[in-house]
Amino acid sequence: MSTSAPPPIAEPVESGPPTGRRSPTALLRRVWRDPGGRIGIVLMVLMILLALLGVSGLLPHGPIDQAPQDRLQGPSGRYWFGTDQFGRDIAARTFAGIFTSLRVSVVSVLAAAVIGTFLGVLAGFLGGWVDQVIGRLIDILFAFPAILLALALVSALGSGWVNTAIAITVVYAPIFARVARGPTLSVAGSEYIRAGRVLGIPTSRLLLRHVLPNVAAPIVVQVTLALSWAILTESALSFLGLGTQAPDASLGLMVSDARNLVSTAWWTLVFPAAAIVLLVIGLNLLGDGLRSALDPRQTSGTRPRRQRLTGTRGRTS
Repeated sequence: MSTSAPPPIAEPVESGPPTGRRSPTALLRRVWRDPGGRIGIVLMVLMILLALLGVSGLLPHGPIDQAPQDRLQGPSGRYWFGTDQFGRDIAARTFAGIFTSLRVSVVSVLAAAVIGTFLGVLAGFLGGWVDQVIGRLIDILFAFPAILLALALVSALGSGWVNTAIAITVVYAPIFARVARGPTLSVAGSEYIRAGRVLGIPTSRLLLRHVLPNVAAPIVVQVTLALSWAILTESALSFLGLGTQAPDASLGLMVSDARNLVSTAWWTLVFPAAAIVLLVIGLNLLGDGLRSALDPRQTSGTRPRRQRLTGTRGRTS
């Protein structure tokens, strides 16, 4: 497995004075009206329910329970997705693997969003040498292919889902910094920000009331995009034996174990691989729906554009 293509970067929304906050309910309705967003919501709700089912203990077989007498059994009423070479229930392990992927991805991406947004807003608002230092740091991290940087960090920190989350955080924080810096630069140079500085309004108030509302929309969209790429990165690291370790369930680890069994036991590969595909598709469709809902042109009476994401990050692995 590989994450060779660079993750896309959300196109910033138009900047300007905040015009009011859209409630989560209203935002969800706008996303639901988008066909792709609707499919993304349905897929992600399904994946989350399956993940919770996998760790709830309600399934007849646990993800690490072994039944050697039932090894390599095909899908049936007893084993929905069949069993692996150790007699473990593929369905239970797939659902638990979805939970593992979501846990690692959510923790790492939220941490990357907080750190990266802070650095991007700081660089864009203060400018000068602060912008130069943060910019050079981001350029250094962008110089490394994403998967190679993650491999190097996990190799140095050690395997396990916590260290995998730390590595993904370091890899994706620069993306959020770059996404946050653009809108911040635009807002920082506006007349109302300059007027606020002249009037002596505290910087913290300017950031909270005028900068962060303009940064929030592209950051929210970038979170959904980064989640899909974080799932691929976590799966790739586990596939290589550097992420989640056996006997814990991981989709990437399950795909790795099934490499030599696919010709005789196709179910050991198909179901965990399908779970990865559905997670990535669901998150990308949800991100596209969010981008449509948060685009100010959606409420301006102009016809929205469907293509709103650009792969401007020039990294390859």
